[in-house]
Amino acid sequence: MTDREIRDKAHLVKPEQAVTLHGLFVERTKRTPDDIAYRYFDAQQEAWQALTWGQMLAQIARWQAALLRENLQRGDRVALMLRNCPQWVMFDQAALSLGLVVVPLYTVDRADNVAYIVNDAGVKVLLFETAEQWQELRGVRAQMGCVQRMVSIDRIAEPGEPHLQCADDWLPAQAGLQPEAERNRDALATIMYTSGTTGKPKGVMLSHHNIVYNAWAGLLTFPIGEDDLMLSFLPLSHTFERTVGYYIGVMAGVTVAYARSIPLLADDLKLIRPTVLVSVPRIYERIYNAIHSKLEDVSPLQHKLFTLTVDVGWERFEYQQGRAGWHPKLLLWPLLKRLVADKVMGRLGGRLRLSISGGAALPPKIGRMFIALGLPLLQGYGMTETSPIVSVNRVDSNHPASVGPTLPGIDVRIGEQDALLVKGPSNMLGYWHNPEATRAMIDADGWLNTGDTARIDDKGHIYITGRLKEIIVMSNGEKVPPADMEFAILRDRLFDQAMVYGEGHAALLALLVVNPENWAALAQQVGVRPDMPESLRDTRIEQQVLQRVAEQIKEFPGYAKVRRALLLTEPWSIENGMLTPTLKLKRPQVAARYCHEIEQLYQGR
Repeated sequence: MTDREIRDKAHLVKPEQAVTLHGLFVERTKRTPDDIAYRYFDAQQEAWQALTWGQMLAQIARWQAALLRENLQRGDRVALMLRNCPQWVMFDQAALSLGLVVVPLYTVDRADNVAYIVNDAGVKVLLFETAEQWQELRGVRAQMGCVQRMVSIDRIAEPGEPHLQCADDWLPAQAGLQPEAERNRDALATIMYTSGTTGKPKGVMLSHHNIVYNAWAGLLTFPIGEDDLMLSFLPLSHTFERTVGYYIGVMAGVTVAYARSIPLLADDLKLIRPTVLVSVPRIYERIYNAIHSKLEDVSPLQHKLFTLTVDVGWERFEYQQGRAGWHPKLLLWPLLKRLVADKVMGRLGGRLRLSISGGAALPPKIGRMFIALGLPLLQGYGMTETSPIVSVNRVDSNHPASVGPTLPGIDVRIGEQDALLVKGPSNMLGYWHNPEATRAMIDADGWLNTGDTARIDDKGHIYITGRLKEIIVMSNGEKVPPADMEFAILRDRLFDQAMVYGEGHAALLALLVVNPENWAALAQQVGVRPDMPESLRDTRIEQQVLQRVAEQIKEFPGYAKVRRALLLTEPWSIENGMLTPTLKLKRPQVAARYCHEIEQLYQGR
């Protein structure tokens, strides 16, 4: 589909028609009021339910009326801590319609981190879901004095908290939607918190136009339409899911089904049978690992048949992309597709025509397998500060090792130290109450330094080659600052040196050089011999070490949790090549030195 064909499709909402994110929803409802907007699983009725665009807008009016009663002013901040569900959209749209600024929170974050964000943003209304969440929040309630109303989806009995109210009581039975006072595209729409180098998250300020433009440019790149069905499972508090899985869906009239949970994702894929999938690499990794685990139990012939299918499928892909000539073995594809590829794709519902991977680097072997089996898998690149998409591969110009060319209207160039610089309508307004960090990120000419190093080929495809900043990007897209975590860990005198590891993985681990005297004391306490190498691997020792590490890094976001620890007695030094002459840690050398131990720890999870 060409850009012209997309522009001419009447059902699409264009940026100039939407102006704001709430305007986007209103314009969508005008076009397709009776189409299904969202599907979700009702746990009480134990059945899947559906809501049309018109029904959603009627519900949004109720949330809008409830917020109006709180006497909030334009620009006030409101927060929500919900799993992906229609109420997430209702609250978001109601708040945006009133000129309020939405602050999404992760449902699995620690209470003290939530309290920090709430205080930093000056949140006045907080929506959460469960009694379990309340048990965590009540412990930090005194730290959130700015909150004047706490609203729960579940009914919670808490007589001592006059500001807490159940959503069923807070919402009016009916209400008429009040139009936006003005549609100001440049107004602040949301503050999305992302990990900073100090260990405390920074608030990324995004305007309505930042996100509306990014959604539109994305839609011109990977066109989807009102006949598509998307399964949403990445948290909406993540910019990638919020823009691609929510606002792009509104812009194009896509039906979005909310997955019940990650553990039930495999079942939901088969049940919902989506046509479009948006995910971080971790989900593709899970499916890849499950497939290869099953291959260990099949016959040698079946194993060879799978390998042949992937090889032929990859040759077919390269031929379709114009990078390879035709080969007679491509004649095998129809048979291999029926015998092997269709069965694997059936695990994903059997109807996928487009899949997008972002948030972290997709391992080449995983991308190769899915593409070879017939799934158009497009890897892209972005960050919260760019709303988030910077670039993505195209179906007809897919270089899987790259992160594709830029979106229309987005400019990139290579700066000093090969840094990838980005400029365009999707660049953030800045960091909330942090002009110094903003100036460090965006120069006077508007170029945003991503902190990643890259090269750009003559066709415009971007290849990420490294990272200037010491930031670990995990396979679920979360980013953690290792140097600051290591500094915190070293407050415990048991450890003389520390390195946090986890690039491209779903979990973090720590390599820890122990202090000889304090190690001897801990070993004696546990009942192991400190001079025996196997004592360093004792499970009782590791559990104690992980508890001590957790205590030191508790101020970091909840996802920045160290799951395994490798204890070492040999210090890292200039002499053994682990430190620079200025005593900085050589991370690649340390990782290479202990690569086998690291692999065993991950396998042991």
